[in-house]
Amino acid sequence: MTTAQKYADFAAREARGVSPAYERLSLAVSGDDEVLALLDELPAPKRQPNLLFGVVRFLGGPVEDPAEFHNYTTANWPRIEAQMRVRATQTNEAGRCAVLLPVLASLPKPLALLEVGASAGLCLYPDRYAYRYGDRVIGTGEPVLGCEATGALPPLTLPEVVWRGGLDLNPLDVTDPADVAWLDALIWPEHAHRRARLRAASAVAAADPPVLVRGDLVDGLPALVAQAPADATLVVFHTSVLYQVPAPRRAAFGDLVEGLPGHWISNEAPDVLPYDDLPEPPDSAHHNVLALDGRPLAWTKGHGQALHWFA
Repeated sequence: MTTAQKYADFAAREARGVSPAYERLSLAVSGDDEVLALLDELPAPKRQPNLLFGVVRFLGGPVEDPAEFHNYTTANWPRIEAQMRVRATQTNEAGRCAVLLPVLASLPKPLALLEVGASAGLCLYPDRYAYRYGDRVIGTGEPVLGCEATGALPPLTLPEVVWRGGLDLNPLDVTDPADVAWLDALIWPEHAHRRARLRAASAVAAADPPVLVRGDLVDGLPALVAQAPADATLVVFHTSVLYQVPAPRRAAFGDLVEGLPGHWISNEAPDVLPYDDLPEPPDSAHHNVLALDGRPLAWTKGHGQALHWFA
């Protein structure tokens, strides 16, 4: 897929109906030969829309008007390029806990949670947040994570978590204003509710920081697993992470995690972590597949806003 096609696909399948600003911007970039030529100087994993738009926002550039975005991007490309080469999309959306909760609630308590691609670790606190599935509310914490859920969900209860660990190539610190500014820049322009959620979830993490380790998802995993308490159920999980990992490393990670004790929860796009005989997704928008120990359970939306259980 060309860079132009990636931006057009992002507009149609991810931004449409979710972020009008990013839909406009993605469509504009898909037909902007000058910006596309600049992007094509970067390694393929660094050309993604979320990274470009997040860096421009982080640097204070405009993302609402495509013409202003073009002028800013072409005029400031050396600064933008430098940031894109050293940064990665580390969207730390606590709302994803809403699609993880049905699986976590089904596992033997207590849990030792280990997130791969943890960013600042905000998804390591599913027991501290509250959830709203339609008219049903679970928990009393903040933030309250809303999720549109369909299908026959299993019983939903808050998990008991006794240990939290995260692995990331560049772990972020919610007590560092620069790290929080980068997380804020990755939130889409219209999503004020997600900015409020980021602040609330950051306060939870800052009050009880998790173990966050800098490391590769294959080389760094065994040592972090060894820190988890042996009398808890180990749960290694990740969501929208493996698309940034080269295919050989994905395969090595899959082989490694399948051999670990405990359980493996994955929440990735079906072209990144494929499965046989998946049912049709609910619509043409981008969906991830939620799976437990390699068994697909549900279609999910990227920010945890929707869950279609089919298991």
